[in-house]
Amino acid sequence: MKLRRLNNILHRDLGYFFAGMIIIYSLSGIALNHLDDWNPDLKITKQEITINLPENSSSINKQDVEKILTDIGEIDNYKKFYFPEKDKLKIFLKVRHGSGSVNIDLKTGNAYIEKLSRRPVFNQLNFLHRNNARKMWTWYSDIFALSLMILAISGLFILKGKNGIKRRGAWLTISGILIPLIMLLLYY
Repeated sequence: MKLRRLNNILHRDLGYFFAGMIIIYSLSGIALNHLDDWNPDLKITKQEITINLPENSSSINKQDVEKILTDIGEIDNYKKFYFPEKDKLKIFLKVRHGSGSVNIDLKTGNAYIEKLSRRPVFNQLNFLHRNNARKMWTWYSDIFALSLMILAISGLFILKGKNGIKRRGAWLTISGILIPLIMLLLYY
């Protein structure tokens, strides 16, 4: 079998096999590149409200907490509560695929509700991208990384002639190598 034909078969078959992984890593890579713009793992909702406090807010008990949660529509999400400071009450909430809390200033009745829940799809993709999975996934990811190198190298030799690696392909390859080098020089 000719070397060029073997190269093209290898490139084609690895491309087909790893198409899903390439999409997973590309989507999660874009998401992780923009951590300053959004949280791709968690959906965070925040709300400020004023709460009607019980008469004696210095001796709040579980029934008082349940009354507060009933008033704000969160009674079904009660987990537990505690006092992080003398005049502060923190109530923990159950949130589907996440967590939440209500922080109350017992002097003013001002409350801050925060809920965190896993962002669908991106949370799972980022889990794989960050390699938070088991050892088997590490091996699969390493094989994928090596296959990407093979895809890149074999791709260089698919075309012949004016669009091949000896002409147009050479200029594009050099440009693709220079851009990351320039970025390293500028920002590292």
